[in-house]
Amino acid sequence: MAKAAAQKSSSSVDDNKIPNTPQASKEDLLRFYREMVLIRRFEERAGQLYGMGLIGGFCHLYIGQEAVAVGVQESVRQGHDKIITGYRDHGHMLAAGMDPNAVMAELTGRIGGSSKGKGGSMHMFDTATGFYGGHGIVGAQVALGTGLAFAGKYRGDDSVSFVYFGDGASNQGQVYESFNMAQLWKLPAIYIIENNQYAMGTSIERSSSTTELYMRGASFGIPGEQVDGMDVLAVRDATARAVKRAREGGGPYILEVKTYRYRGHSMSDPAKYRTKEEVDEVKKTRDPIDHLKMLLAAAKATEEELKAIDNEVKAIVAEAVQFAQESPEPDPSELYTDVYVEA
Repeated sequence: MAKAAAQKSSSSVDDNKIPNTPQASKEDLLRFYREMVLIRRFEERAGQLYGMGLIGGFCHLYIGQEAVAVGVQESVRQGHDKIITGYRDHGHMLAAGMDPNAVMAELTGRIGGSSKGKGGSMHMFDTATGFYGGHGIVGAQVALGTGLAFAGKYRGDDSVSFVYFGDGASNQGQVYESFNMAQLWKLPAIYIIENNQYAMGTSIERSSSTTELYMRGASFGIPGEQVDGMDVLAVRDATARAVKRAREGGGPYILEVKTYRYRGHSMSDPAKYRTKEEVDEVKKTRDPIDHLKMLLAAAKATEEELKAIDNEVKAIVAEAVQFAQESPEPDPSELYTDVYVEA
């Protein structure tokens, strides 16, 4: 059996030290801060709108996991590479560069949404940014993302497929079928396991016989790495290494990013399977935005600079909410558009 070169990242979840000199410029850190705060404030407002009945169906918030999508996005060639994920997808959309107005309008089922109000939270697409959707079927996006990687290699266009899924989906059979094909054909696929440790509501210790998810590709010869998903720079650096390997023809790679969702699995989940004290401890000691603020302090960023970003983000989110509320609902005729039918 081929053995994968699985490893824990040097910036692993066990290393909580803050470097005196961050391995990023002040400008980059400020940009990361803006993107992460935008995701958090957007998701907070989405949660409020859901509570008001303005967002229907399911709604899965990304609060607490912001460093993952932002860190990965640094290696994405926008509009050239492909991004695909599951149903906790708003953060990935915003990190990919989708218009917050179009995302919020889609959440509220309005014609101004990225899918004309017909996709909702779990089914938004934006080919301009290379975002190929949220998907509601657990693990289904892994097979689809592998197909996107195959298409890129078939065309010879040097693109990489970024395939996100969670710790719960990592136990799906189609994931391993995808791993087999990806390694067999050396596809340029980066499998990003967002391990928030509770899947839909069961701890990984109770649902997985092996909890080192970065080693799940070992039997296929796919290397993997575990990364601190609450540290945007650790995610950025690990992704960059994996993408370089993929673009050079090295084949697929698994990144297990250890992260944590602050809210329930969805807005309807009271999350009684974990204690309030546990959640509060993570917020207090490992929050990804607070961690980034410490890096910014070391880089001599000022309170005025951070406050300016906070105010800018507040205005962007407020505009997105207003746009969504003022955008009309789709005309009933839209039921017959964007559907494959016989001529």
